Amino acid sequence: MSTSQICIVATIVVYLVAMVLVGVYCSRKGAGGSSHEFYLGGRKLGPVVTAMSAEASDMSSYLLMGLPGLAYLCGVAEVGWTAIGLAIGTYLNWLIVAKRLRRYSAHIGAITVPSFFSRRYRDEKYVLSCIAAVVILIFFIPYTASGFKAIGTLFNSLFGVNYHAAMIVGAIVVIGYTVLGGFLAVSTTDLIQSIVMTFALVFIVFFGISQAGGWESVTANATSMPGYLNLTQGYDAATNQAGSFPALRIVSTLAWGLGYFGMPHILLRFMAIEDDTKLKTSRRIATVWVVISMFIAVLIGIVGNTVTKEGKIPFLGTSSDAETILIKLSDLLSQHGVFFALVAGLALSGILASTMSTADSQLLAAASSVSHDLVQDFFGKKLSPKNSMLAARGTVIGIAVVGILLAWNPSSSVFRIVSFAWAGFGAAFGPLVLFSLFWKRTTKQGAIAGMVAGGAMVFIWKYLLAPMGGAWSIYELLPAFLVACVAIVVVSLATPAPAKEIVEEFEGVGK
Repeated sequence: MSTSQICIVATIVVYLVAMVLVGVYCSRKGAGGSSHEFYLGGRKLGPVVTAMSAEASDMSSYLLMGLPGLAYLCGVAEVGWTAIGLAIGTYLNWLIVAKRLRRYSAHIGAITVPSFFSRRYRDEKYVLSCIAAVVILIFFIPYTASGFKAIGTLFNSLFGVNYHAAMIVGAIVVIGYTVLGGFLAVSTTDLIQSIVMTFALVFIVFFGISQAGGWESVTANATSMPGYLNLTQGYDAATNQAGSFPALRIVSTLAWGLGYFGMPHILLRFMAIEDDTKLKTSRRIATVWVVISMFIAVLIGIVGNTVTKEGKIPFLGTSSDAETILIKLSDLLSQHGVFFALVAGLALSGILASTMSTADSQLLAAASSVSHDLVQDFFGKKLSPKNSMLAARGTVIGIAVVGILLAWNPSSSVFRIVSFAWAGFGAAFGPLVLFSLFWKRTTKQGAIAGMVAGGAMVFIWKYLLAPMGGAWSIYELLPAFLVACVAIVVVSLATPAPAKEIVEEFEGVGK
């Protein structure tokens, strides 16, 4: 192993150990001592931690791998509209959903998203909790798998380390601090990881520009590729011709923003802030960070393409290869001496940060769904505080193992895996969250119909209708979201109106 590789490994090891120590510290503070603390941190997050942990858990490995890789290979069309949709969705989610969800969930004593649905509709049999927990398991497992896949890809690309071994080691670290410290540990590490991710993005983009021969070279290369910088065309690397990005596809890509309304790991941050009056501060911090980070991520892909043309790194011709562009640039950086090797190690830790900050939040949300919403609420198994914590921690480990198995294929695309899971949550939960918060006529039957219809339509559209091509090939989130909305309205109006006490409770929760 070369000196630069030793420096990179040392930096990454220090970073990983630090994350585990945060878990130990939070555990000793009592953050893992009860289900309320373990799942929601006792509703005492500050505005900065709330904002940055929400966005770090949102911006998974697709921020440092998926977005740059897509920009590198295909130009700005798809990745640009995706980023715009995500930026709009981020702002609207904080503006519309955050405060009312915080107040409503606290008022009814809900500490998970599934339990919010059941308590909101007085679902004494916890059918809503059960369905929501199943949805979380179905879509969080592949989402978590994409994170583990990114960890394996990182070490395999850099050092030739066995992909599977690297993935398992990374998963063990994530499991370790999640199991130890629960929600507080996850949120604290997410804040740290957002800082590391920001450093990685900023430093690498400036280094990449210098290696590309300056900003003039970057712009000259980008404009030389037909459609590369065109938001209505895009670039086809296989034919070296401009592609096509029609209006319908633009609308469906913008629909990525709809997914925010249904992301359990983000909604939990809204529920956990100590004071809902501080959400305005959180909203501003979160929105600014998201816009800047996604812009730089796309720019890294564009700059990386020029660095390839300069002969500094090899051409990355497939989507899975292109997603390693930041890794390749970091490796190039490490060849400029010990200091830059250490900096490269910190930048590469940013990839781990983007992966871990999402994986830990997803594992925690999935664990709460199984141990709290399924085992205790739906199946009626009354667990002692100790056994409840054991069940939660056991679920974290179990889901992580399944995620590792799903990520066993190193050729899978991070971006594509995330896009499907994102659609699943956006369609199954997004419409229901909005209707639950803002339409008092919504009924339990309508809620069930919307959740089932939205989740099912994601699969139907993705695997049965999209392969037909043409207009059917739009992103599955958009049609599934609309179908869920229609199902909620139609079934709610066709069933008896909610009980008086449910309506009074709805009206009593301040907007």
